[in-house]
Amino acid sequence: MSDFIVHTIPGSPFARSVMAALEEKGAPWRVAAMAPGTLKVEPHISRHPFGRMPAVEHGDFMLYETQAILRYIDRVIQEPALTPADPRAAARMDQVMNISDWYLFQGVASVIGFQRVVGPALFGITPDEEACAAAMPKAHQVFGELSRLLGDQPYLAGESLTLADLMTAPQVDFLTGAPEWRPLTEGRANLVEWIERMNARASMQATNWPRVTELAKAAA
Repeated sequence: MSDFIVHTIPGSPFARSVMAALEEKGAPWRVAAMAPGTLKVEPHISRHPFGRMPAVEHGDFMLYETQAILRYIDRVIQEPALTPADPRAAARMDQVMNISDWYLFQGVASVIGFQRVVGPALFGITPDEEACAAAMPKAHQVFGELSRLLGDQPYLAGESLTLADLMTAPQVDFLTGAPEWRPLTEGRANLVEWIERMNARASMQATNWPRVTELAKAAA
């Protein structure tokens, strides 16, 4: 099988979802590192016309949008399956993936994660405390719903790891070191246990920001 080439800036939680899925599948992959400011110019704009990341190259096939990439990986490499066979569990997986895209990232991780982690690390900015505070009501709503859906299950769609966990965990992990983490997880111990369970997986350890940065340097 051809290697999967993941075009991304190291540190992207979306790219981490893809790389973690590839790790879970035992698939060959490598990172093609990009620099900040190169997303909306060639050659990347030809890979992803909306100037986002990641874009994944698999042989002569190029694909963008994280959900599409994750589902492609799960179809091309069928074992271990990361989509439940049960229709209701699969629907829950799809629901959580959309929550991750539209509510966890948009307005929560895109604000708090950027202000606390990405901005200081890549651009040297000082966190905007007002922006972080303004994002907290939505953050509480999202964390409350994720906690409710998780319940006492080990994973977000049931007893087994699915694409929902791999898509959501990198976004949540970005927030664990932020001062907002404690108030967001107060009374939501199941979410804390879940992210600890996820971060203990070899796939998550192999795709954290420092490790991907190392891989990118080695491939340069």
